[in-house]
Amino acid sequence: MVKIYVDEREKQSRVPKYLIEQGATVIYKELEVGDYVPAEGYVIERKRVDDLVRSVFQGRFFDQIRRLISSGNKVILLIEGDFLNLRRFTDRYRAVEAAVITAVIYNDLKLVLTKDAKHTAEVIRYVSEKLQNKGARTRPQLPTYRKVRKPKEQDLREWQVYVLSSFPGIGPSLATKLLRKFGSLKAVFNASPAELSRIEGVTEEKARMIYRILDYGSKESGKSLDYFLK
Repeated sequence: MVKIYVDEREKQSRVPKYLIEQGATVIYKELEVGDYVPAEGYVIERKRVDDLVRSVFQGRFFDQIRRLISSGNKVILLIEGDFLNLRRFTDRYRAVEAAVITAVIYNDLKLVLTKDAKHTAEVIRYVSEKLQNKGARTRPQLPTYRKVRKPKEQDLREWQVYVLSSFPGIGPSLATKLLRKFGSLKAVFNASPAELSRIEGVTEEKARMIYRILDYGSKESGKSLDYFLK
């Protein structure tokens, strides 16, 4: 069964409902970037035509594109609605067309057009099935981030973020969120997979991976994690 991560904000749309009706497993998460994660290394940004027009003229569009690209994932820009008839939405339709063309060409985005929410769900399910059937390495995970640079100053919190960001699938934002929740690096390391997975952005798979990395070798050495954190 295809598994798709969906941003919490997409609950307001009909797309997740259609995905469920089509047999997909929908898992809501507070995604750092994008609206849907169909497979590891991919993220889908869904924009209705009216929202696309507003985001272009409000200056949000290219900021969103930059954030998507900086995540290090392959980005699929999905535009829902009558994009081929933009003049219905604005007299400045040429500017919107130019913005989309520029974003696609200069950032190597994949562009997909859909007619409505149901069609969008069909496309997302199809893309997810194709990517996930390529093998276990493409099973859906949350977007990963470029790691932060090693701190130059003796800022202990920055060092904590730096250490956490070295774990698979953990970026600076999620590292900060974990530290804010647990209070310290030691507390994060001592947390169980169940406790870690309660944090938005941490999947069960990611929590188990963190735990396995931290726990690996402790039994063989006869020393617990607490020994190394003293």
